[in-house]
This record gives sequence, C-alpha cells and structure tokens, in this order.
Amino acid sequence: MAVHFDGKQLASEELHRFPNTTITVNRTLHWDFLRLWGDIQEGIEKGKALNPASIGVDTWGVDFGLLDSQGNLIGNPVHYRDGRTAHMMDIAFARVPQADIFAQTGIQFMPINSLYQLLSLVESQSPQLQIADTFLTVPDLLNYWLTGVKVCEFSNATTTQLFNPTTGTWATGIMAKLGIPSHIFPEIVPPGTRLGTYKGIPVIAPACHDTGSAVAAIPTQRHDFAYISSGTWSLVGLEVNSPILTPEALTANVTNEGGVYGTYRLLKNVMGLWILQQCRATWAAEGEVYTYAELVNMAAQAEPLATVFDPNDPAFLSPGDHPQLIRDLCSKTNQPVPETPGAVVRSVLESLALAYREVLELVSAVANRHVSVLYIVGGGAQNQLLNQMTANATRLPVIAGPIEATVIGNALVQLITLGEITDLSQARQIVANMAELKQYEPLGNAGSKTSVWEDAYDRYRRNRPPR
Repeated sequence: MAVHFDGKQLASEELHRFPNTTITVNRTLHWDFLRLWGDIQEGIEKGKALNPASIGVDTWGVDFGLLDSQGNLIGNPVHYRDGRTAHMMDIAFARVPQADIFAQTGIQFMPINSLYQLLSLVESQSPQLQIADTFLTVPDLLNYWLTGVKVCEFSNATTTQLFNPTTGTWATGIMAKLGIPSHIFPEIVPPGTRLGTYKGIPVIAPACHDTGSAVAAIPTQRHDFAYISSGTWSLVGLEVNSPILTPEALTANVTNEGGVYGTYRLLKNVMGLWILQQCRATWAAEGEVYTYAELVNMAAQAEPLATVFDPNDPAFLSPGDHPQLIRDLCSKTNQPVPETPGAVVRSVLESLALAYREVLELVSAVANRHVSVLYIVGGGAQNQLLNQMTANATRLPVIAGPIEATVIGNALVQLITLGEITDLSQARQIVANMAELKQYEPLGNAGSKTSVWEDAYDRYRRNRPPR
C-alpha cells in the first residue's frame, strides 16, 4: 500500500495485493514466508515511481523466525495455529506459576503466544533452538531483510508474553525457568524508530503489530472510547497509559499489548471473522461458493437471535468444518441447530456481538473506566450487519472506519517521524476528517428491542463455560 499526504488529507493506494498462504511440511503448519518476501519486494518496486519518503512494516503478532550466527533464517516460520503448542501452557504453569507469568508480562494466556511456541522447541530439544543466535518476530525479520538491523519493535515484542512492561526489558527470569535461551533476544526499539534504508528508502518501524497500528488510527480526541480492531481476529479493548497488572486483570485474562507513544492496549482477543472465513471455505469445498456480501444478505433474512454460542471455544482455533462445529455446540447447549448458511452466519455475527459486550464489560471493570462510544476499525468495519448488531448488543453508539486502519496508522507513525505531523492527537484528527466513517446507534434496526438482546446475552453467558 502507498499512503499519500498533502499536509491535510490522507489517501491510500493499493500497489500489490497478494495472498498470505500456508504450507504443511512434515505435519507442521508453516507460513510460506519466502513467497511473502518476494511479494513484498515486488510491491516496493511498484511503489518506487512514487518517490516514497519511507517504508514501514506491520504484521500479525506472536510468530517469529530464528537466525543463526551468520544471520541466516533457520527453518521456515511456523504458523501460530499449528498444534505444537498443545499442552505447553500446562507445562509452563508447572514451572512458573500462572500469576507470576502475568505479573511479569501482563499478557492474555493463549496457546498461540511465542512463549509456548518456544517452549515447544525446548521440550522437543529442537536443534533449531540450540543453534539460534537471534530471535526476531515476523515484522522484525522483514525489517532485518530490508535493512540488516536485528532489533525487535516494542508493540510486537509485547505479544510474545516474554516482555516485562514493568522493567521495559525481556522477561529473562521466566526464560531461565523455562529453558528458553535469553541471549537470542535483541534490543527492543519504540515505534517511530528509524531502522535503516532499503535501496535508498528510509525504513521506519511503526507499531509493527498490526493492531497497534490500527489503534493508532482511531479517529477520536476523546478518552472514554473503546475499540474493536475487526478482522480475522477481533481485538476488543481500551487505550491506557500504563499496563494494568492487578489480580482482577489476571482473573479477567486480559492482555496489555504495547501501543504507540507511551500507550498500552488493554484488550482481549475474540476469535473474530476467522469463523466466518472457515464456514465460507467449508461451503466452497462442498461446491457452494458465496461472496461475503451474499452471506451477510442471507444472514439478514435469517431468524434473529435463535442461536448463540461462544466464539472463543477452543474448537474454533484450528482450520476445519466450522459450520459443523457450530451445530455441535448448539446441540450441546440444547439450542435450535442452524441448518442453512444464512442461519449459521447470523449465529456467528450475533455471537460475536455478544462476545464483544462481555469483553467490554470486563476491560472496563479492570480499568475502572466508563465507555461512551465504540470505534470499529479494520476490514470487519465493512460488515454493516455486524456493526449494527454490535451497537445493539453493547448498547453503545458505534463509529465504523477506517477500513484500512492498519495501513493508515502505520503511515501516521512514519509521518510523525518524518516531521510531517506533530503528534498522535493531530494524526487522529486527520483520520476523523476522513469521509468514510459511518455511525450506528444502538437498537437502530427494525424490530430490535432491548429485552431481546438482554435475554440473548443471558443465554450466551449461560451457554459459555467459565474461562
């Protein structure tokens, strides 16, 4: 993507879109990382004619590459949905109490975290870990290939569950107890750091975690807001000035991920539109190919709030037949079983909206903060039906957009580093002036009543096992 700035307005331009595919080798699920690198180089070449002022990389969190002492990548980065982390949380807690890990990292406990991926290498006595010289998260690996500089950017480093926000350094004490070699972890740098150059173009680290960049583009000047970065995952939370490491935060299993310019993102992960993506893939494999617009239209015609389920059920983490998983959950909880694609999709969207409400109540209580408005950014902001359901379920006005929030937030940090924008406040005002924002009021759709959503929320919480 290219982002243009004329001193007042931003405009984005797609240069080169490419799939981020996976490949299984010896029963291990990998990212096709060299293909990614090739496409990134192609995209940069297409952008050279624009005389770019800088380049910034952001990606997903938790995954990583290991380099040997000569700077060569050891193996292909493994996908966080691979099964190698099964039972690793239990092994970790047997050596380091769960409360201690949270006190030293402030991160939500999820088997996908880098901590448990690395522990799986320790447990298998992997020769990769034995010869590793440098650990780099996925965007840091790309930045290294662009510039030759081996550092970890702050926002993505926090997702590993191996960063200590109290000390501002790696959590070496946890590493020692788990047998993870601490010497492989490089310097941590803040968002906005100039890293070097790629073919003469400056490379600046934005918030290299995509959600960190997306939250930087929240179009607001107020403080009583919450956000959902909506995509494959839904990241639901608040922006805070410092991590919250209280016993209440541990009990709620919230996460404190790094943000830009001294902020933290107090949030929880919700499985998000991944479930819908897997449903669509299942139907396509059966010969029924639907666009997302068609699925949403079918969902709009289905019976409202007939079936709700926990989208964070561990069964949904891996690829598979998610329509059948949903039917199994509904049978287990004695609810009507959705049979048609429209009914399945409606149950997914309504369950997500109810999960959003539950998370907002949790993070608001942990932070002792009142929320008056909810911003939805990212690709999921295009789903108008889900946006309205979210307003209804949370009883909050919803402002949706920008869709390309991650791209915009990435560019805003680069522009601040380049001196084109003064600070985050000015940057967010520029986003607020963009025309694509759309507002949804709670209970705005026909036939929706407060009691209907309250009853559904009660049913959702009864059917969801405690975590």
